[in-house]
Amino acid sequence: MLPCHAPPRLILLAPMEGVLDHSLRDVITRVGGIDRCVSEFIRITDQLLPARVFTRLMPELHHGSRTPAGTPVRAQLLGSDPACLAENAARLAGLGPCGIDLNFGCPAKTVNRHRGGAVLLDDPELVHAIVAAVRRAVPAAMPVSAKMRLGHRDEALMLDNARAIADAGADELVVHARTKLHGYKPPAYWDRIAQIREAVTVPVVANGEVWTLEDARRCLQESGCDALMLGRGLVTDPGLALALRGRAQPGWADLLPLVQLYGRLIAPRVAARHRGGRIKQWLNMLRRRHAGAEQAYATVRTLNDGVQIEARLAALQRDMHAATESALA
Repeated sequence: MLPCHAPPRLILLAPMEGVLDHSLRDVITRVGGIDRCVSEFIRITDQLLPARVFTRLMPELHHGSRTPAGTPVRAQLLGSDPACLAENAARLAGLGPCGIDLNFGCPAKTVNRHRGGAVLLDDPELVHAIVAAVRRAVPAAMPVSAKMRLGHRDEALMLDNARAIADAGADELVVHARTKLHGYKPPAYWDRIAQIREAVTVPVVANGEVWTLEDARRCLQESGCDALMLGRGLVTDPGLALALRGRAQPGWADLLPLVQLYGRLIAPRVAARHRGGRIKQWLNMLRRRHAGAEQAYATVRTLNDGVQIEARLAALQRDMHAATESALA
């Protein structure tokens, strides 16, 4: 078990459907402290996807599987057909991802209803077959990892699923320390991850309900892991990974330009009437940690047009700059 204040060996940025797309990955990895990202899931059903689908959902494939800040991105696949997943994994491998991840953790009802994500944890044999098929389909040097929850309805098959993933050849296992039924309600059961660590020989990464430096330290201590995957906590506090490494965190003056950059990055593919909602979504999360984000959110809360929101944020930045100049005069 790690000493309470030991920094993690590895910090991963989690996939978050509908939130952490490639534009937000780009912006957050510019802050620093993140070792690797995992893409939003790419849904595999009953057909071989063309390469353009993979590159559209993960454009980092055009740039060596890295964000503009240089952070590696691993591609995540979601599905239930071992053969079809293997076929798509082989095509994806040819595009040069830094690795392939398999989703056994998504709790979304629509996904689970179509035999994807956490519902697969009811069938450890199928989980094993999926991982084994993908492992055989991609080059031996390409990492294959998986993310699971503690279970679907309960934890009865927790260790069976973990062993199934490890025995099938996965190189790494991320464990979200809640079941599907737990959803995202606190707490996360980090001590269960310690049981999984004892049951498998592959590296295990702890995930779930880490919002602060103290949360991270307790998670590492209770799970016995030396690696973390951060999702909502890192979107809410983009400097959390830096804090875990003992480095200075950005203030609101550093983050406001990144919110504006995010708006510019999504502009080519998101209409202005929808762009505002995406920007406000991130501001709403940031205000949990930053008072300046609270002010910014209040300023744009009633606006829906992305252009208007971006203009208000630009005005806020000019005001902040003017106030700084005045204080230094």
